[in-house]
Amino acid sequence: MPIQQFETDYKSPRIVKIAGSYPGITRSEILAVSSNPSPPQGQSTFDFSQPGDPNVGTVAIEGSSTVYGCVDPVVIISDHLTLGIPLPEVEKLPIDIVCLVDRGQQFFAERKFLIYTDGDGDGQVQLAAFPSVDEFPQTATILGHVVLMNVPWLPSMKSTKTGFAEADEYF
Repeated sequence: MPIQQFETDYKSPRIVKIAGSYPGITRSEILAVSSNPSPPQGQSTFDFSQPGDPNVGTVAIEGSSTVYGCVDPVVIISDHLTLGIPLPEVEKLPIDIVCLVDRGQQFFAERKFLIYTDGDGDGQVQLAAFPSVDEFPQTATILGHVVLMNVPWLPSMKSTKTGFAEADEYF
């Protein structure tokens, strides 16, 4: 039987619940999703659905210091066109982007992407970064920071031929 033992500083992938998709997600949808704490370093993490929990999806995010340090994580799914993420021009259809949001960071920070609503109501959530606090809407309520965006690898992202058979997939 193959056995692998994790190192003490190993950070396992974190299973995070998906709150919804952007644009169109509301404040109550983001706040309705519960999160689990990071597992102790060197140990695995599991997710078991509870009968009373809302029926939400989950996604595993690769373990790292950033992911491990999230206090209250939730995932929002968006696409590269909505977020303005440049991908190869051949990609005309929207490509899903996994946005990890830490709801534990509910403060303003310059040049950090924030999830916020305008006022205290249940309005639609906005995602933006601001160069200074003066440009941030006065009546806005910060729901969290976007700490990570996962962009998938796509076949259109293949590197061009280098001329060296050892480096090229097709020669």
